[in-house]
Amino acid sequence: MAAKKKGAGGSLNRSQVVTVRLDPKLRYLAELAALKQRRTLSSYIEWAVQESLKNVYLAEGSGYNNDHGCTVHDEGDRLWDVDEPDRFAMLALRYPELLTHDEQIRWKLIRENGYLWKGRYVAGKWKWQVSEDSLIYKRLREYWDKFCAVADGEKENSVLPTWIESEPEDPSPEPPPFPGPDEDIPF
Repeated sequence: MAAKKKGAGGSLNRSQVVTVRLDPKLRYLAELAALKQRRTLSSYIEWAVQESLKNVYLAEGSGYNNDHGCTVHDEGDRLWDVDEPDRFAMLALRYPELLTHDEQIRWKLIRENGYLWKGRYVAGKWKWQVSEDSLIYKRLREYWDKFCAVADGEKENSVLPTWIESEPEDPSPEPPPFPGPDEDIPF
């Protein structure tokens, strides 16, 4: 049996197609640059986008000791995850100013839902801190579609998970009394 020959587009299994409009002059110049680098136009555009990520700053630096800030390239590994809910949470936790209005609504629902966060009872109320370390990502993934549907107005808040907001008065019931020496022990 002959090995299957990998042809053009062999990397499409791991890539996504994006349609881009370029004016005729920019397309022509990009094609020339691709020819010079012995690449396809698609490969050249992908390379150019990767290179540009090194010049887009998510956070401005102090300017001290050449600290110019943090680029999209620098944060790429911290912000990327194969699971959409995890990616969303990391972006919202680190760069909430980049969220769209609709994403801000979703993030507000997530931030205010105690089921998703590690915390403790303080003065009888469940309290948590919104941080990377206190988010329970497994629970976020489990309820992601419901948070999205509520944020989009497709479902009511009642579909979201609930939590015990007030500390239970008696968290552990007392064990039943042990039978005395005169009582029969049922077997």
